[in-house]
Amino acid sequence: MHALFDAWAAVNAFMASGGPVLLLIAGLTFFMWTLIFERIFYFNKSLKGDVQGALDQWEARPERKSWGAHQVRYALISRVSEKIQDNMDMIQACVALAPLFGLLGTVWGMINVFEVLAITGGGDAKQMASGVSMATIPTMAGMVTALSGVFANTYLQRKAERETQLLEDHLTMDH
Repeated sequence: MHALFDAWAAVNAFMASGGPVLLLIAGLTFFMWTLIFERIFYFNKSLKGDVQGALDQWEARPERKSWGAHQVRYALISRVSEKIQDNMDMIQACVALAPLFGLLGTVWGMINVFEVLAITGGGDAKQMASGVSMATIPTMAGMVTALSGVFANTYLQRKAERETQLLEDHLTMDH
């Protein structure tokens, strides 16, 4: 229990050192990774049912060569592709926002440094160092969030493209 309390105190100290912007970045990180894990879960569990449903609908068609059959095939692919792409834009938006939130933390921390300079005339080095720390930590947190999101988003985009292509390949026009 004591170790848990120490860990909680360390997390609180870290969050306080980054100012209020670090809380914003932490919330964004949590939201982004929730979406990422939802997509991973979808690809590993639910996608198979969606693809099988589209394949069953296609296989139940008596003919597959007409213009109408082509449109049905296109609609089936589009429906599954839409489910595959769900939340991908939100993940990309979170990746783009993370470094911007980090820069907001930089501005916030530098404002604190300039405030200390204005009040003390530069005589309080400890307060100025605190402001520099408040500027640096959110910047790094925003970049770490963005980089982890870029890697996850790249993986998910490739998986989405591959699954969509596999579905197109399985819905053959011959019959």
